[in-house]
Amino acid sequence: MTAISNDAKTSPVKGFSLAQYWICLQGVVWREALRFLHQRERFVSALVRPLVWLFIFAAGFRSVLGISIMPPYETHIPYQVYITPGLMAMIQLFSGMQSSLSMVYDREMGNMRILLVSPFPRWYLLTSKLLAGTAVSILQVYAYLLIAYFWQIIPPSPWGYVTVLPALALSGLMLGALGMLLSSLIRQLENFAGVMNFVIFPMFFASSALYPLSRVQEGSPGLALVCWLNPFTQAVELIRFALYEQVTPVSLAVVVGCACVFLASAIIAYDPSRGMLIRRAGPSE
Repeated sequence: MTAISNDAKTSPVKGFSLAQYWICLQGVVWREALRFLHQRERFVSALVRPLVWLFIFAAGFRSVLGISIMPPYETHIPYQVYITPGLMAMIQLFSGMQSSLSMVYDREMGNMRILLVSPFPRWYLLTSKLLAGTAVSILQVYAYLLIAYFWQIIPPSPWGYVTVLPALALSGLMLGALGMLLSSLIRQLENFAGVMNFVIFPMFFASSALYPLSRVQEGSPGLALVCWLNPFTQAVELIRFALYEQVTPVSLAVVVGCACVFLASAIIAYDPSRGMLIRRAGPSE
């Protein structure tokens, strides 16, 4: 009887064609796109946050935090040009956290259960949702770049807009997978604010998004090491060099490796026989 039941469970999955997998991916992406279009305030907030940093913070610290010549820059650059890659990564970081928030909300409302009881493999459903969230974050980044263009914040070559796309895809996958992993650990929607304070902001500020690590090294070598080990720093540097049609092998390896680890951990955490048991046992702890 056990063998028969196991065959019954696995045979539908084995019978799926590539076209059916593609239709499933389209459905998940379309659902995420509709949610994003219906939540216009999410799009506005995604742009307002980096623009405030760009036009207010950068204007105030332009003379204090002068940027010397450093790779990939070949000349002295304005401070707002330096922080642009960090703000692009910040958009993706907050977008990944918004996606994790929506997953917590869907789990509380029961929508997540409908998705996960699909006959498609659980890893494929979660990966499809991650790809959908990454696509949304990339659209937000290019909308930000369009606004920054009118303030002469542009890459040295128009090809920079193209070469940065793979970097945005990889960083979006890494940060989205991190958000997905965090959503498996958040038991209630009200706990999301704590995640914002203890995960997002330390990752953002302890990175090279706002200031070069050489400046941090002068003041605190230990903090500079923490910043260098921060995966968000490597995502920022990957985007920064990609805008200048260059690549940093270390940043590329770290971003790809962290994306794989975060996604694998999220898939395990959403396994009913493993990760879900932690939440079910929550009230008794």
